[in-house]
Amino acid sequence: MTRIGGAEMVDWNLAMATATRFAKQGPDVSREEARAVVAELRRHAKSAEEHVRTFTRMIPQDAELADTPVLVVDRPGWVKANVAGFREILKPLLEKMEERRGNTPGGAVFGAVGGKVTGVELGMLLSFLSSRVLGQYETFAPPGRDLPVAAAGGGRLLLVAPNIVHVERELDVEPHDFRLWVCLHEETHRTQFTAVPWLRDHLEGEIQSFLSETEIDPMTVLERLREAAQSLAGGRPEGEEDESGGSLVELVQTPAQREILGRLTAVMSLLEGHADYVMDGVGPLVVPSVNEIREKFQQRRARGAGRLDQALRKLLGLDAKLRQYRDGERFVRTVVDEVGMDGFNRVWTSPNTLPTKAEIAAPTDWIARVHRKGDAPS
Repeated sequence: MTRIGGAEMVDWNLAMATATRFAKQGPDVSREEARAVVAELRRHAKSAEEHVRTFTRMIPQDAELADTPVLVVDRPGWVKANVAGFREILKPLLEKMEERRGNTPGGAVFGAVGGKVTGVELGMLLSFLSSRVLGQYETFAPPGRDLPVAAAGGGRLLLVAPNIVHVERELDVEPHDFRLWVCLHEETHRTQFTAVPWLRDHLEGEIQSFLSETEIDPMTVLERLREAAQSLAGGRPEGEEDESGGSLVELVQTPAQREILGRLTAVMSLLEGHADYVMDGVGPLVVPSVNEIREKFQQRRARGAGRLDQALRKLLGLDAKLRQYRDGERFVRTVVDEVGMDGFNRVWTSPNTLPTKAEIAAPTDWIARVHRKGDAPS
């Protein structure tokens, strides 16, 4: 537990309580409808597993690792899972911030109230996100009684039922088709990590290296969180433009971090693009209305939800995530067209065969390096 002057650096319980309190209400469904949605999502998750493995030719070799739980949750359940995940992965960063606090002007004030304030503001951001996430493969989930993880290596698949119902209604698409389509995307992420045993440790190592390089002023992070919370609460004066300095991620980039972030961006682009590619590749075989769903969903991704949504997407770096879907899918499609699925799957051989950020934008360079010049880094 990270503490400053006897107080937690982040009041995680307050973050969870705040996020749960301010999370939007889900769509209006009866108890019977809710039970039916949950049951259907579980069935689709199971059937998606076979579809994805057949299409990708990625089969987990370790039965225990492959046995990751599938949890259908509501918005508070998603918040609870992510507070636990953030608490686990951010330990090094919070410890770093605690060390710097003593040398920071105003640090004593931060030590007295910062944990509570940061907990509230983190909770506000989680409340915003909790109504937007359809599903998530939680790679670094810590063990918990209420939200179990796989026995070997952690991990669990979350499907956020109220958000899926909300979006299918908003897009006016066939509900059963949309639910399976979402499950295909999320199941692809589960397959990536269960069929490629080294991937989780590699990704965690990169993230921890990134965090260990952080040189950051706690007051700066607090101020940036406050900007986001004020946006959520309508706190920006009318007519004032968003002049924030960029995303939270951009606050913690040393030269070494920029290199690590480039590698992380490439990996995340690969994972997201691969999931989109698989979702659309399997879709025509099992989702009759896949073309309509895809077109409407892409339009929704592009337009966001107005000025508030755009400001927060910028702050949280979500615009970069949208580019990852697009660039990564183009990389996967180009490589598969050129060398086939088995040729593409060489990407999973080792960290050395993962694409670089430059190769995501130029797939033929990856093909040349891995297929024509061996596996040595360029």
